[in-house]
Amino acid sequence: MRGVAACLPKEDGVAAFTRLYLAVTEAVEAQATHGRFRDGPFLARLDVAFAELYFDALRAFLYDRPRLPRAWAPLVESRGRGGILPLQFALAGMNAHINRDLPLALVAVCEERGVEPEDASDVHRDYLDVNRLLAETEARVKPQLVTGRLAFLDRRLGATDDVLALWNVARARDAAWTNARTLWALRGTPALADEFGRSLDRSVGMAGRGLLRPLPPVRRLLLDRIRSRFR
Repeated sequence: MRGVAACLPKEDGVAAFTRLYLAVTEAVEAQATHGRFRDGPFLARLDVAFAELYFDALRAFLYDRPRLPRAWAPLVESRGRGGILPLQFALAGMNAHINRDLPLALVAVCEERGVEPEDASDVHRDYLDVNRLLAETEARVKPQLVTGRLAFLDRRLGATDDVLALWNVARARDAAWTNARTLWALRGTPALADEFGRSLDRSVGMAGRGLLRPLPPVRRLLLDRIRSRFR
């Protein structure tokens, strides 16, 4: 992740997501090292399997476009577009990675380690504990992702708050857990599991495009806010 972030321009959308993802990964690793989790080895393995799906998406984008998941297409295709906050890019990456990749990684690691994704299990409790770390890291990294002219818009017009209203990491991870349990239950019917996975990939991609809508020009934003006050 450090290598990906270092080789891209700071304003690149993929770099924005990678910086946030790296901060989250480091926070989880630090907690796992200090025995914070009930099943640290499971979480460590999940961390690796989860990250590999992101790297797979990057490899597909670079070398094999037909294999690029639809969930990741909005971020990589919009990465250099103007009028989009770095925070929007970061959240679009989280949308793809959590809503599409996390259920796949959970099922793969559960199968590998012979563990079921059951509610109230140690694995599930650790999974919920990560939500708090994500919220803390997101709050810490957010100022780094809203800079320059767009930072002015964030302070004055609440532009980023409008974006954040579309995204909640805890709800996304709750949905990912439910989708993982669904995929787990469908293991005996591979065709149906594949269909569910493709549908999930498409819907996550559509949500990503919504998160990456460019902000209107500054002048239009100001005029719209002025008009709204006099209606």
